[in-house]
Amino acid sequence: MRIAQVSSEFDARFSALWRRYVYRVDDAEGGVDALRRHIVLGWRRPLDVSVMARSAESLLGEHDFAAFCRPRMGGSTIRTLQSLDVRREACGEVSCTAQADAFCHSMVRSLVGALLAVGDGRRPLGWMDTLLARTSRADEIAVAAAHGLTLVTVGYPSPDQYAAQAAVARRRRGL
Repeated sequence: MRIAQVSSEFDARFSALWRRYVYRVDDAEGGVDALRRHIVLGWRRPLDVSVMARSAESLLGEHDFAAFCRPRMGGSTIRTLQSLDVRREACGEVSCTAQADAFCHSMVRSLVGALLAVGDGRRPLGWMDTLLARTSRADEIAVAAAHGLTLVTVGYPSPDQYAAQAAVARRRRGL
C-alpha cells in the first residue's frame, strides 16, 4: 500500500479500472467465531462450494446484471464481472471474491445471496443463467447481509490517465 498526492483530475470512483470485494461466510455447525462475527456471515446450512463455484462461472464477462442490482435512474446495469472465485479457506470459511469494472448498488451482496441459495440446495445449478436473462431486479434473490463484505483492492491507471478513465467510465455508466 502506498499513499500519494494526486491531481484534481482524480476521481476515486470513476478513475478506477476495477474493484475487488471479498465476502466471507461461515457455515460451521458451531457458528461464527465471536471475534469475526462482524466481518463474517454465519450460515446455518452446509454449503456445497463446488456447486457455488460452477454456478459463478456463468456470471463472468459483460452482462446486464439488472436482476442483481437496485435500479438507479439514468444508470446502466451492464457490468463486466472479471472474476468470481468461490472457495473454502483453510480456516473453514467460504470466501467469494468478486472483481469487476464496477458494481451496481448491492450487486456483490445479491450475487452472494444467489450463490448461497445454490450452495445450500434451495436453487438449482442453472438458476444463475435464468437470472441473467432478467431485465429487472429479481425479488427472489435475498441480498446477503452487509457485515460479510469487504472492499479489498481498487485498481487505478497511471496518474496521467485518471481524467481519461473517469470520462470513459461516466459515459459507460449512463444509459
